[in-house]
Amino acid sequence: MTTISAIRAHAHGSAPNVTVLQPRNRMTVDVPELLRYRDLLWLLGLRDIQVRYKQTALGAMWAVLQPLVMMIVFTFVFGKFMNVAAKVDVPYPIFAYAGLLPWTFFATSVNASSNSLVANAGLLRKVYFPRLLMPLAALGAPLIDYAIAMVVLGGLMFWYDVAITAQLLLLPLLVVSTIIAALAVGVLLSALTVSYRDFRHIIPFLIQVWLFITPVIYPLKFSPRYVGSIDVVHVLVNLNPMAGVISAFRAAVLGTSIDFAAWAISTGSALLMFAMALSLFGRSERRFADVV
Repeated sequence: MTTISAIRAHAHGSAPNVTVLQPRNRMTVDVPELLRYRDLLWLLGLRDIQVRYKQTALGAMWAVLQPLVMMIVFTFVFGKFMNVAAKVDVPYPIFAYAGLLPWTFFATSVNASSNSLVANAGLLRKVYFPRLLMPLAALGAPLIDYAIAMVVLGGLMFWYDVAITAQLLLLPLLVVSTIIAALAVGVLLSALTVSYRDFRHIIPFLIQVWLFITPVIYPLKFSPRYVGSIDVVHVLVNLNPMAGVISAFRAAVLGTSIDFAAWAISTGSALLMFAMALSLFGRSERRFADVV
């Protein structure tokens, strides 16, 4: 955030050195600086994990309950009453859970990272460190929850006799795609939340709406609308950073064919959004301590 330059003053012959702090006008991430503060990133992430489960009766079970309860609700509401289950070729509970698992990680990460700067306002005002560490560290606890909830997914695969295929090897790459999408939205909203506190109320509503426009609880099937050789609807739907990722995650788990084009479009959209978020964050970073 700052560059340090020493200026020698000789107005009266021998004056002490004066250190002048000057803001650095940057729009990109200073990766070497982030690496120097990697220990702080680890400590911030560890602190969030400890706070999340401190003095809780169920502890890590909360990581399992949220997607599991949502799966049960959606199975009855959408699977039974709205007959969405008839449109999928696998048992609807595991279909829904395979979509809810990455979505829950994404939603929790966006909520945590977008509020990370405001929640740590006292720390921001006292000491300097790369402010980007805050939204990055906020993904630590959701990532642990994600890993714990994966155990339930393994149990559902065993219960419904879902075959284990080589496609499961793609899950780490799909987790990386989900992290990119979560950071893209979280970093962008964290910068906006510092200046405009209305976003603290907008974000939960945004996440709720986003859930229903993403193929989490329903299959992504539509009639092609071609312009030349391009399926326009396919491209537009998968510009949603989570649409192609969730569809690919579910296909990898269930052993069905993966739409790599949809995954690539969604990940490319997330990367573009992440670059825009970093640019906005870099321009706004110098003001955070004054307005937070």
